[in-house]
Amino acid sequence: MGICKDVETGPPRREAKRGGVRAALFVYAMEGLENMAFVANAVSLVTYFYGYMNFNITKSATTLTNFMGTAFLLTLFGGFISDTYLSRFKTCVLFGCIDVVGYALLTVQAHFSQLRPSRCTTPEQMDQCDAADSGQAALLFTGLYLVAFGTSGVKAALPALGADQFDENDPEEAPLISTFFNWFLFSLTVGGIFGVTFVVWISSNQGWDLAFGISTLAVLFAVIFVSMGKSVYRHNAPKGSPITRIVQVFVAAIRNWGLPVPEKSQELHEIHDKEVGMEKEILQRTHQFRKIFIVFTRFLDRAAIVSTASGTPWRMCTVTQIEETKILIRMLPIFLSTIFMNTCLAQLQTFSIQQGTTMDRNILGGFKVPAPSIPVIPLIFMFILIPLYERIFVPLARKVTGIPTGIRHLQRIGIGLVLSAISMAVAGAVESRRKSVAIQHNMVDSLDPLPISVFWLGFQYAIFGAADMFTLVGLLEFFYAESSKGMKSLGTAIAWCSFAFGYYTSTVVVEVVNKVSGGWLASNNLNRDKLNYFYWLLAGLSVVNFGVYLVCASWYRYKKVEVKELGSSACDE
Repeated sequence: MGICKDVETGPPRREAKRGGVRAALFVYAMEGLENMAFVANAVSLVTYFYGYMNFNITKSATTLTNFMGTAFLLTLFGGFISDTYLSRFKTCVLFGCIDVVGYALLTVQAHFSQLRPSRCTTPEQMDQCDAADSGQAALLFTGLYLVAFGTSGVKAALPALGADQFDENDPEEAPLISTFFNWFLFSLTVGGIFGVTFVVWISSNQGWDLAFGISTLAVLFAVIFVSMGKSVYRHNAPKGSPITRIVQVFVAAIRNWGLPVPEKSQELHEIHDKEVGMEKEILQRTHQFRKIFIVFTRFLDRAAIVSTASGTPWRMCTVTQIEETKILIRMLPIFLSTIFMNTCLAQLQTFSIQQGTTMDRNILGGFKVPAPSIPVIPLIFMFILIPLYERIFVPLARKVTGIPTGIRHLQRIGIGLVLSAISMAVAGAVESRRKSVAIQHNMVDSLDPLPISVFWLGFQYAIFGAADMFTLVGLLEFFYAESSKGMKSLGTAIAWCSFAFGYYTSTVVVEVVNKVSGGWLASNNLNRDKLNYFYWLLAGLSVVNFGVYLVCASWYRYKKVEVKELGSSACDE
């Protein structure tokens, strides 16, 4: 695909003095602080629901899963708002403030006991505990989903805001976009480490009101930091609703159903150079679908047929609009083939924590690692691997491949999917080892910790941490780079939605496996369950999923960006 952009020649504009690494630092600060609060609560809210709001175990787990899934799914709305009505900077500030309000409500509820049901002090009392009344539940869910809503907008707009600080058409700055996404993940990881250690320890030992209060202050300072960079940012201008433009293509194509499609692209409707603004992209007509879906691609092309009845975008669209629609359709199979990896991530987060509670968590002469802090293990590995990837792997790969980013986005995502499958296989082996220790020491039905260190989980976590490093950054960068200029935020939002569907499908996967297998995971005793079989099943399905991904990735064609000087009459093929 070709993309033509008008570029003004002559003296550099003052805008060139903006952006760059200096502007990206404010983005890193916001991501680290916001993710510290989000991850800390993501790994420990089950404890709060169960121990302080008197939810049963099932409702506690479901509430957390729904919260996490909603937070990532709502990124679509945040991306839409950012691309359509607000700039990415304003979206980050607005949704960050909503995030602050949500955490503040949770802080108030945790601090005042009259806003919560009476707490049960022993597990035996749980069946007789007072349930949260409607007002208490309403306050909890209001605060909880304000946090989900707020963090969704930040996650949608913040990566695009940071990447906007580097010009993709500048040969010197373009490679820095990939570098930005690597360090963006690094800041996310640093925030997560502080969240699952410091904030989780505060909630376990000093009180949930203080932990929520710290989260509130962290997000407040995140908003302040990102606001401090306003004068140095390169700001994007909203370009209208990408959803409307896509719908217009389908409506216009249906209306033009009976008209013949011209073979020459010049005979289709496009806005001429003099009508195009400086920041407008012109996408050339492509035929990628023609080999497989010739009827479908010709159907979309009908939207740009010039006729006497044409007059509105709902009857005649530009070729650029049609190509924008094709871009989104081409990226969807890539997105769908990454969902299963995040389903595995959800399983690893839940079951590995349960595994950890049965193992020896004592370190450093008696310090006991809190169960919700176990996810710090993959975060530490990511903390180590990301700089090594950026400083060692990328330069070496660049010398071999000649690609500025070392490897292409889809190759990076594929490596992550392979590592995910390996991680599940290793997780099954570790679980077999843990169960064998329980059997050897006659502790299958014992509630005491098994004589096996929790750091055995480090093997599966390390590999999955590397998988996450490859796939998450690969997805964010892929959707940002391949999306048209008018839907960059929506593109990164789609990448985050892979997590949402992964969380939503994780529960379904467990229920289906339990039903088909006769109860591999039905027991409340992990030592009697067959979690190792479940992990190996996930590993096998991950291999199948990778095969599907290979087909989708081999079919995909990267868009080509061509730059022309202002005043050029045509784009070179």
